[in-house]
Amino acid sequence: MEIVSRDGPAISVIIVNYNAGDRLRKCLAHLAEQTFKDFDVIIVDNASADDSIENARGAGAGFRLIEAGGNIGFAAANNLAARQAKGSWLAFLNPDAFAAPDWLEALHAAAKRYDGVDAFGSTQINADNPLLIDGAGDVYHAFGLAYRGGFGQDIDNLPPDGDCFAPCAAAAFVRKQTFLAVGGFHEPFFCYSEDVDFGFRLRLQGGRCIQLKNARVHHEGSGVTGRRSAFTTYHGHRNRVWTYYFNMPLVLLLATLPFHLVLNVLLAGAALAHGQVGAYFRAMWDAHKALPAVLRERTRRQRARTASTAAIARAITWSPLKLLRRSADLRSV
Repeated sequence: MEIVSRDGPAISVIIVNYNAGDRLRKCLAHLAEQTFKDFDVIIVDNASADDSIENARGAGAGFRLIEAGGNIGFAAANNLAARQAKGSWLAFLNPDAFAAPDWLEALHAAAKRYDGVDAFGSTQINADNPLLIDGAGDVYHAFGLAYRGGFGQDIDNLPPDGDCFAPCAAAAFVRKQTFLAVGGFHEPFFCYSEDVDFGFRLRLQGGRCIQLKNARVHHEGSGVTGRRSAFTTYHGHRNRVWTYYFNMPLVLLLATLPFHLVLNVLLAGAALAHGQVGAYFRAMWDAHKALPAVLRERTRRQRARTASTAAIARAITWSPLKLLRRSADLRSV
Protein backbone atom coordinates (compact mmCIF):
# COMPACT_ATOMS: atom_id res chain seq x y z
CA MET A 1 0.00 0.00 0.00
CA GLU A 2 1.52 3.32 -1.05
CA ILE A 3 1.34 6.02 1.61
CA VAL A 4 2.81 9.02 -0.22
CA SER A 5 0.35 11.90 -0.41
CA ARG A 6 -0.03 13.84 -3.66
CA ASP A 7 -0.79 17.06 -1.77
CA GLY A 8 2.00 16.89 0.78
CA PRO A 9 4.70 14.71 2.31
CA ALA A 10 4.14 11.08 3.16
CA ILE A 11 4.75 11.77 6.86
CA SER A 12 4.29 14.76 9.14
CA VAL A 13 6.44 14.55 12.26
CA ILE A 14 4.76 16.33 15.19
CA ILE A 15 6.71 17.56 18.20
CA VAL A 16 5.14 19.32 21.18
CA ASN A 17 7.61 21.60 22.94
CA TYR A 18 7.39 23.04 26.41
CA ASN A 19 10.69 24.23 27.86
CA ALA A 20 12.52 21.26 26.39
CA GLY A 21 15.86 23.08 26.39
CA ASP A 22 18.66 21.48 24.38
CA ARG A 23 16.63 18.29 23.97
CA LEU A 24 14.59 19.86 21.16
CA ARG A 25 17.69 20.78 19.18
CA LYS A 26 19.07 17.26 19.63
CA CYS A 27 15.74 15.76 18.56
CA LEU A 28 15.73 17.82 15.36
CA ALA A 29 19.38 17.03 14.63
CA HIS A 30 18.46 13.34 14.59
CA LEU A 31 15.56 14.02 12.23
CA ALA A 32 17.94 15.83 9.88
CA GLU A 33 19.87 12.56 9.51
CA GLN A 34 16.88 10.43 8.45
CA THR A 35 17.40 8.17 5.46
CA PHE A 36 13.73 8.65 4.51
CA LYS A 37 13.27 12.20 3.22
CA ASP A 38 9.57 12.56 2.33
CA PHE A 39 8.51 14.21 5.58
CA ASP A 40 7.98 17.57 7.20
CA VAL A 41 8.21 18.65 10.82
CA ILE A 42 5.62 20.57 12.82
CA ILE A 43 6.53 21.94 16.25
CA VAL A 44 3.76 23.18 18.51
CA ASP A 45 5.21 25.40 21.21
CA ASN A 46 3.14 25.63 24.40
CA ALA A 47 4.40 29.10 25.37
CA SER A 48 7.85 27.96 26.41
CA ALA A 49 9.79 30.36 28.61
CA ASP A 50 13.22 29.05 27.63
CA ASP A 51 15.25 29.47 24.43
CA SER A 52 14.53 25.99 23.07
CA ILE A 53 12.86 27.22 19.86
CA GLU A 54 15.61 29.73 19.08
CA ASN A 55 18.31 27.11 19.62
CA ALA A 56 16.44 24.55 17.53
CA ARG A 57 16.58 26.64 14.38
CA GLY A 58 20.19 25.66 13.76
CA ALA A 59 19.69 21.93 14.22
CA GLY A 60 19.57 21.12 10.50
CA ALA A 61 15.95 19.98 10.19
CA GLY A 62 13.56 22.68 9.05
CA PHE A 63 10.22 22.92 10.77
CA ARG A 64 6.94 24.74 10.79
CA LEU A 65 6.24 26.42 14.11
CA ILE A 66 2.75 26.71 15.58
CA GLU A 67 2.52 29.00 18.60
CA ALA A 68 -0.19 27.64 20.88
CA GLY A 69 -0.45 30.95 22.77
CA GLY A 70 -0.34 29.19 26.15
CA ASN A 71 0.33 25.81 27.69
CA ILE A 72 -2.64 23.96 26.21
CA GLY A 73 -1.22 20.55 27.10
CA PHE A 74 0.31 17.66 25.19
CA ALA A 75 -3.00 16.22 23.97
CA ALA A 76 -4.47 19.45 22.61
CA ALA A 77 -1.18 20.54 21.04
CA ASN A 78 -0.82 17.27 19.13
CA ASN A 79 -4.43 17.52 17.97
CA LEU A 80 -3.83 21.08 16.77
CA ALA A 81 -0.88 19.98 14.67
CA ALA A 82 -2.65 16.85 13.39
CA ARG A 83 -5.51 18.91 12.00
CA GLN A 84 -3.07 21.10 10.06
CA ALA A 85 -0.65 18.36 8.99
CA LYS A 86 -0.24 17.65 5.27
CA GLY A 87 1.17 14.15 5.65
CA SER A 88 -0.94 11.04 5.16
CA TRP A 89 0.69 9.63 8.30
CA LEU A 90 1.52 11.32 11.59
CA ALA A 91 4.73 10.52 13.45
CA PHE A 92 4.37 11.77 17.04
CA LEU A 93 7.77 12.38 18.61
CA ASN A 94 8.67 13.72 22.04
CA PRO A 95 11.49 16.28 22.18
CA ASP A 96 13.31 13.93 24.57
CA ALA A 97 13.18 11.10 21.99
CA PHE A 98 16.07 10.87 19.53
CA ALA A 99 15.35 8.89 16.38
CA ALA A 100 17.72 6.41 14.77
CA PRO A 101 18.62 7.40 11.19
CA ASP A 102 16.31 4.76 9.70
CA TRP A 103 13.37 5.40 12.08
CA LEU A 104 11.05 6.97 9.50
CA GLU A 105 12.18 4.49 6.84
CA ALA A 106 11.22 1.60 9.13
CA LEU A 107 7.83 3.15 9.89
CA HIS A 108 7.11 3.84 6.22
CA ALA A 109 8.04 0.27 5.26
CA ALA A 110 5.84 -1.17 8.03
CA ALA A 111 2.82 0.81 6.85
CA LYS A 112 3.16 -0.90 3.46
CA ARG A 113 3.99 -4.32 4.91
CA TYR A 114 1.08 -4.47 7.37
CA ASP A 115 -1.78 -3.50 5.12
CA GLY A 116 -4.87 -2.34 7.00
CA VAL A 117 -3.09 -1.47 10.25
CA ASP A 118 -3.50 2.17 11.25
CA ALA A 119 -1.13 2.55 14.23
CA PHE A 120 2.43 1.52 15.00
CA GLY A 121 4.68 1.80 18.02
CA SER A 122 8.45 2.30 18.07
CA THR A 123 11.08 0.54 20.13
CA GLN A 124 12.20 2.96 22.83
CA ILE A 125 15.73 2.53 24.15
CA ASN A 126 16.93 4.09 27.40
CA ALA A 127 18.82 7.22 26.34
CA ASP A 128 21.10 7.06 29.39
CA ASN A 129 21.79 3.33 29.11
CA PRO A 130 21.30 1.96 25.59
CA LEU A 131 21.60 -1.60 26.89
CA LEU A 132 18.15 -1.25 28.47
CA ILE A 133 14.64 -1.11 26.99
CA ASP A 134 12.61 2.00 27.74
CA GLY A 135 9.47 0.64 26.10
CA ALA A 136 8.28 -2.03 23.65
CA GLY A 137 4.61 -1.16 23.24
CA ASP A 138 2.08 0.11 25.77
CA VAL A 139 0.48 -2.69 27.80
CA TYR A 140 -2.95 -2.32 29.39
CA HIS A 141 -3.61 -4.53 32.39
CA ALA A 142 -7.13 -5.64 33.28
CA PHE A 143 -6.84 -4.02 36.71
CA GLY A 144 -6.71 -0.59 35.05
CA LEU A 145 -3.00 0.16 34.85
CA ALA A 146 -0.91 0.80 31.75
CA TYR A 147 2.86 0.56 31.44
CA ARG A 148 5.59 0.56 28.82
CA GLY A 149 6.30 -3.07 28.01
CA GLY A 150 9.77 -4.33 28.82
CA PHE A 151 10.76 -1.17 30.71
CA GLY A 152 14.20 -1.58 32.30
CA GLN A 153 14.89 -4.98 30.76
CA ASP A 154 17.96 -5.98 28.76
CA ILE A 155 17.90 -4.82 25.13
CA ASP A 156 18.59 -8.42 24.05
CA ASN A 157 15.07 -9.27 25.25
CA LEU A 158 13.39 -7.13 22.61
CA PRO A 159 10.50 -9.11 21.12
CA PRO A 160 9.85 -9.31 17.36
CA ASP A 161 7.10 -7.28 15.71
CA GLY A 162 3.79 -7.97 17.38
CA ASP A 163 0.30 -6.70 18.05
CA CYS A 164 0.40 -4.40 21.09
CA PHE A 165 -2.42 -2.71 22.97
CA ALA A 166 -1.41 0.85 22.10
CA PRO A 167 1.55 2.83 20.73
CA CYS A 168 3.49 5.00 23.16
CA ALA A 169 3.09 8.60 22.00
CA ALA A 170 6.76 9.36 22.64
CA ALA A 171 7.35 7.85 19.18
CA ALA A 172 4.06 6.72 17.62
CA PHE A 173 3.00 6.42 13.98
CA VAL A 174 -0.69 6.76 13.11
CA ARG A 175 -2.63 7.19 9.89
CA LYS A 176 -3.89 10.79 9.93
CA GLN A 177 -7.39 9.94 8.71
CA THR A 178 -7.81 7.34 11.45
CA PHE A 179 -6.36 9.57 14.17
CA LEU A 180 -8.86 12.31 13.41
CA ALA A 181 -11.79 9.90 12.93
CA VAL A 182 -11.20 8.32 16.35
CA GLY A 183 -11.10 11.80 17.88
CA GLY A 184 -7.38 12.36 18.40
CA PHE A 185 -6.06 12.54 21.93
CA HIS A 186 -8.63 13.29 24.66
CA GLU A 187 -7.83 16.91 25.49
CA PRO A 188 -9.12 17.01 29.11
CA PHE A 189 -6.24 14.64 29.95
CA PHE A 190 -3.80 17.54 29.31
CA CYS A 191 -0.94 15.04 29.30
CA TYR A 192 -0.17 11.44 30.28
CA SER A 193 -2.22 8.35 29.37
CA GLU A 194 -3.61 10.05 26.27
CA ASP A 195 -1.82 7.49 24.08
CA VAL A 196 -3.26 4.51 25.99
CA ASP A 197 -6.71 6.10 25.92
CA PHE A 198 -6.37 6.64 22.16
CA GLY A 199 -5.26 3.03 21.71
CA PHE A 200 -8.25 1.85 23.75
CA ARG A 201 -10.66 3.89 21.60
CA LEU A 202 -9.01 2.53 18.48
CA ARG A 203 -9.56 -1.00 19.85
CA LEU A 204 -13.19 -0.24 20.65
CA GLN A 205 -13.61 0.69 16.99
CA GLY A 206 -12.03 -2.57 15.81
CA GLY A 207 -8.58 -1.12 15.10
CA ARG A 208 -5.20 -2.49 16.08
CA CYS A 209 -1.59 -1.46 16.64
CA ILE A 210 1.68 -3.19 15.80
CA GLN A 211 4.86 -2.65 17.78
CA LEU A 212 7.94 -2.52 15.54
CA LYS A 213 11.27 -3.93 16.70
CA ASN A 214 13.41 -2.08 14.16
CA ALA A 215 11.82 1.40 14.36
CA ARG A 216 13.98 2.78 17.15
CA VAL A 217 14.41 5.92 19.21
CA HIS A 218 16.46 6.68 22.29
CA HIS A 219 14.14 8.12 24.92
CA GLU A 220 14.87 9.95 28.15
CA GLY A 221 11.38 9.37 29.58
CA SER A 222 9.74 12.30 31.40
CA GLY A 223 12.89 14.25 30.66
CA VAL A 224 10.97 17.53 30.75
CA THR A 225 8.30 16.96 33.43
CA GLY A 226 10.26 14.63 35.73
CA ARG A 227 9.54 10.97 36.45
CA ARG A 228 8.64 11.50 40.15
CA SER A 229 7.26 15.04 40.07
CA ALA A 230 3.92 16.05 41.60
CA PHE A 231 2.81 17.05 38.08
CA THR A 232 3.53 13.58 36.70
CA THR A 233 1.92 11.83 39.68
CA TYR A 234 -1.25 13.92 39.52
CA HIS A 235 -1.91 13.71 35.79
CA GLY A 236 -0.73 10.14 35.45
CA HIS A 237 -3.07 8.74 38.11
CA ARG A 238 -6.08 10.94 37.39
CA ASN A 239 -5.94 10.01 33.73
CA ARG A 240 -5.30 6.34 34.55
CA VAL A 241 -8.62 6.20 36.41
CA TRP A 242 -10.45 8.04 33.64
CA THR A 243 -9.04 5.71 30.98
CA TYR A 244 -10.39 2.71 32.90
CA TYR A 245 -13.87 4.16 33.45
CA PHE A 246 -14.18 5.58 29.93
CA ASN A 247 -13.28 2.49 27.99
CA MET A 248 -13.66 -0.80 29.84
CA PRO A 249 -16.73 -2.68 28.52
CA LEU A 250 -19.36 -3.16 31.23
CA VAL A 251 -18.88 -6.90 31.73
CA LEU A 252 -15.14 -6.45 32.11
CA LEU A 253 -15.60 -3.38 34.30
CA LEU A 254 -17.80 -5.28 36.75
CA ALA A 255 -15.40 -8.22 36.81
CA THR A 256 -12.28 -6.14 37.43
CA LEU A 257 -13.55 -3.22 39.53
CA PRO A 258 -12.67 -4.80 42.93
CA PHE A 259 -9.10 -5.38 41.72
CA HIS A 260 -8.95 -1.84 40.35
CA LEU A 261 -9.93 -0.39 43.73
CA VAL A 262 -7.35 -2.53 45.54
CA LEU A 263 -4.76 -1.37 43.02
CA ASN A 264 -5.61 2.25 43.85
CA VAL A 265 -4.89 1.57 47.52
CA LEU A 266 -1.58 -0.12 46.73
CA LEU A 267 -0.55 2.76 44.49
CA ALA A 268 -1.35 5.19 47.31
CA GLY A 269 1.28 3.37 49.36
CA ALA A 270 3.78 3.71 46.53
CA ALA A 271 3.02 7.43 46.27
CA LEU A 272 3.60 7.80 50.02
CA ALA A 273 6.96 6.03 49.73
CA HIS A 274 8.04 8.47 47.00
CA GLY A 275 6.81 11.60 48.79
CA GLN A 276 3.95 12.17 46.32
CA VAL A 277 0.94 11.20 48.44
CA GLY A 278 -0.58 14.70 48.27
CA ALA A 279 -0.52 14.76 44.48
CA TYR A 280 -1.87 11.19 44.40
CA PHE A 281 -4.91 11.93 46.56
CA ARG A 282 -5.64 15.11 44.61
CA ALA A 283 -5.62 12.95 41.49
CA MET A 284 -8.01 10.44 43.03
CA TRP A 285 -10.34 13.18 44.29
CA ASP A 286 -10.47 15.00 40.96
CA ALA A 287 -10.86 11.77 38.99
CA HIS A 288 -13.92 10.70 40.96
CA LYS A 289 -15.35 14.19 41.44
CA ALA A 290 -15.75 14.32 37.66
CA LEU A 291 -17.69 11.03 37.49
CA PRO A 292 -20.90 12.54 36.04
CA ALA A 293 -18.94 13.90 33.07
CA VAL A 294 -16.90 10.71 32.90
CA LEU A 295 -20.05 8.59 32.70
CA ARG A 296 -21.43 10.75 29.90
CA GLU A 297 -18.22 10.28 27.93
CA ARG A 298 -18.26 6.57 28.73
CA THR A 299 -21.81 6.22 27.42
CA ARG A 300 -20.85 7.93 24.18
CA ARG A 301 -17.87 5.66 23.63
CA GLN A 302 -19.60 2.43 24.52
CA ARG A 303 -22.56 3.19 22.24
CA ALA A 304 -20.13 3.74 19.35
CA ARG A 305 -18.19 0.55 20.10
CA THR A 306 -17.98 -2.02 17.30
CA ALA A 307 -15.50 -4.47 18.83
CA SER A 308 -16.85 -7.31 20.91
CA THR A 309 -16.22 -7.64 24.62
CA ALA A 310 -14.27 -10.82 23.86
CA ALA A 311 -12.00 -8.94 21.45
CA ILE A 312 -11.21 -6.33 24.09
CA ALA A 313 -10.63 -9.04 26.70
CA ARG A 314 -8.10 -10.68 24.37
CA ALA A 315 -6.27 -7.41 23.75
CA ILE A 316 -5.68 -6.51 27.40
CA THR A 317 -3.24 -8.24 29.74
CA TRP A 318 -4.49 -10.42 32.61
CA SER A 319 -1.32 -11.85 34.13
CA PRO A 320 -0.33 -10.26 37.49
CA LEU A 321 3.22 -11.50 36.93
CA LYS A 322 3.55 -9.58 33.67
CA LEU A 323 2.33 -6.48 35.49
CA LEU A 324 4.84 -6.90 38.32
CA ARG A 325 7.69 -7.56 35.89
CA ARG A 326 6.57 -4.88 33.42
CA SER A 327 6.89 -7.50 30.70
CA ALA A 328 6.08 -6.70 27.12
CA ASP A 329 2.90 -8.36 25.86
CA LEU A 330 2.95 -8.57 22.10
CA ARG A 331 0.67 -10.95 20.23
CA SER A 332 1.48 -12.72 16.98
CA VAL A 333 0.88 -10.47 13.99
